[in-house]
Amino acid sequence: MEPASVWMWKPAWPMLVTCTGGAFPWFVILRVRAVLVAVCAHTQQASVSPGAGVGREPYVLAMCPTGSRRSSRVFGMEPVYDSVIRIALGLWAAEGLKFEVTGAENVPRTGGAVIALNHTGYMDFTYAGLPAWINGKRKVRFMAKKEVFDDRIGGPLMRAMKHIPVDRANGKPSYDTAVDYLKRGELVGVYPEATISRSFEIKAFKTGAARMALDAGVPIVPTVIWGAQRVWTKGHPKNLGRSNAAIHIGVAEPIEPHGDPASLTEELHKVMSEKLLEVQDGYPPMPAGAFWVPARLGGGAPTLEEANRMDEDEAARRKNKKTEQ
Repeated sequence: MEPASVWMWKPAWPMLVTCTGGAFPWFVILRVRAVLVAVCAHTQQASVSPGAGVGREPYVLAMCPTGSRRSSRVFGMEPVYDSVIRIALGLWAAEGLKFEVTGAENVPRTGGAVIALNHTGYMDFTYAGLPAWINGKRKVRFMAKKEVFDDRIGGPLMRAMKHIPVDRANGKPSYDTAVDYLKRGELVGVYPEATISRSFEIKAFKTGAARMALDAGVPIVPTVIWGAQRVWTKGHPKNLGRSNAAIHIGVAEPIEPHGDPASLTEELHKVMSEKLLEVQDGYPPMPAGAFWVPARLGGGAPTLEEANRMDEDEAARRKNKKTEQ
């Protein structure tokens, strides 16, 4: 097996101007940033049931200009999505984020696929599309709570980017939309854990990602993001300034649809757990006791068992609150 290619980017301050091309007023950039933050806060609740080369410059130049846009086979040219990507790149530069992506070549350059992601923080939603963008300028359609689509500015942006609204009280329409997108050759991003993992370990999976892959006849691309929890995660303050955080993304080989949802989900969980260990092993030193470091590695995060109990307590409080209303 050939080693995975590595893509690294350590942006500089001027990239905020370079990536946006000077085309966006500051109030637009800041508003899009606010919308991205709001979307990220909602995306983690939206569960559904029924490259090559190393170095910054070549990729920065390829990813930022207008000429780098790629038309979706289904949706055609997408100037809004392209503009949001360019603004996001500039914001990441301003935040000093340092990216390393391995295995981007495992994202299919054509055809549909379920992009299965681990969930450690609110902002990992914004980084999750990088491998697909690196390997063919493809765009990922994410599933998010329908409330964000009701926002005066965020709603039109989300619809223009063809993301999928999810009504947790009735998930079938969004599930059907996701399967339709997949059959038509789109990439759909899914969080099998459904909610943020407070332990930063891989939680138990829902079977939605596997069912989508089986129903649409497309592969699942296991993708692990590590470091996003340093920017913003559940129970900790936002760190959206100049954090200089390292964000590592590892993409495993696609899993072809086979068997039943339960067995496919079990295989996906195993692959992503192994990929998490691999990505963590290549990450810069993690300080002992830090809130964003797993207990297994000497950090201050709760264990998986402790985190599960915290989630259960939170769910019970939420249920009681609804009952009182």
